[in-house]
Amino acid sequence: MGANFLRILPSDLSSCFLCAILRCMKVRHKNLREAARRLRQLGASYGEIKTKTGVAKSTLSYWLKDILLNSGARKKLYTKQVELLSRGPKSQKERRAREVERIGEAAEQEIILPLSPETFRLMGAALYWGEGNKGKMAQITNSDPHLILFAVKWIEHILGVPSMKLSASLNIYPQQNERHIKQFWSDLTKIPFENFRKSYVKPLSKNYKKNNLYYGTIKIYIPKSANLQHQIFGWIRAATKSVAPDVQLIQKRWGSLAKTPRPVNL
Repeated sequence: MGANFLRILPSDLSSCFLCAILRCMKVRHKNLREAARRLRQLGASYGEIKTKTGVAKSTLSYWLKDILLNSGARKKLYTKQVELLSRGPKSQKERRAREVERIGEAAEQEIILPLSPETFRLMGAALYWGEGNKGKMAQITNSDPHLILFAVKWIEHILGVPSMKLSASLNIYPQQNERHIKQFWSDLTKIPFENFRKSYVKPLSKNYKKNNLYYGTIKIYIPKSANLQHQIFGWIRAATKSVAPDVQLIQKRWGSLAKTPRPVNL
């Protein structure tokens, strides 16, 4: 666009216009160089000067190579470098935390709420597939309050079993207050306090645990649920039908693995 604009100007005006532009660029270049030199003399690092002026470090190195810092400026620069080195791991951790937060927030925007009935059905079925019992009675075990409440809502709305009819049991540590934890889960799930079965208290261990299960682990029991289990696994089979042939083919090829003797408990 600039070249086209110059073509329509008379040659003498075009020449004057170019000269004016070049003079402005030269003045700006001189001002940036002087500002960079003043900052360096005050003990600013190349990174700080680049941030304030927008000039590349390679250019700064050429502009500032003749500047000898006084003892005060050298000390200030050295102190900053030591501080940056000491904060390095922490700064990296903070940057990663911000990055993770941005990723999570962007992912949240991809989900349309409220969930459709079909999405809700399949999400609960997948949750049961991973966290549910595969025996005679349908059970879900976990320590995450969000997962447990989602599961209870799913049991109510999809399986048609109200929370008042559910029962539960806890897996806790000796130092925890059993009654308070029962009350927490009862308040959250609306499972009556009296529907809680005997808790399992883990024996003391010398091993250090990184994750603190402040609320223990809860197991939700669904009464008269044999047929409900068959229904849930029917949904799972339907949802995974596209991968079933591949699984069956590989299982047939590795059929010898299924013939491995079961271990004997001594």
